[in-house]
Amino acid sequence: MKRLLALGAAPAALAVIAAGCGGGSSSATTGYADSAPASTSIAVNIAVAHTKLGTVLADGRGRTLYLFEKDKGAASSCYGACASIWPPLSSGAPGTGAGNRLAGAGVNGARIGSIKRTDGKNEVTYDGHPLYTYAGDARAGDTHGQALDQFGAEWYVLAPSGHQINSD
Repeated sequence: MKRLLALGAAPAALAVIAAGCGGGSSSATTGYADSAPASTSIAVNIAVAHTKLGTVLADGRGRTLYLFEKDKGAASSCYGACASIWPPLSSGAPGTGAGNRLAGAGVNGARIGSIKRTDGKNEVTYDGHPLYTYAGDARAGDTHGQALDQFGAEWYVLAPSGHQINSD
């Protein structure tokens, strides 16, 4: 219980700090300084990482990828404050070709896709699940977002099979 409270408070504080540091821009903050700008041809790299929870999906920089249980099908339910704590993994245009989807060893490239979000951005999916990183994961391989109940549902890391890994 203490772990959930401590981990839940850190992202909230991060969101407040990020909101207070904003300029006049209306673009969403992702929590990662080197996020790529929106484009129609962004290459997406999904790899596997070995963590204390086992082998999980990660982005090209080794950040753990999560699914949100509130998402229904391939539609994202995470916007606004949620997306500032749980940044969606960005992609190029929905349905982009295999040339824009890079699957690392252990990742089934045929399971990588993308959707158009209601905010107009594109998000990467794996086995039909929209993918997110977690602002509370400071280093590659961190899994601090595992089983957190935030923004109306729980968050889980994904195995290369596309199934969530339950640790609770």
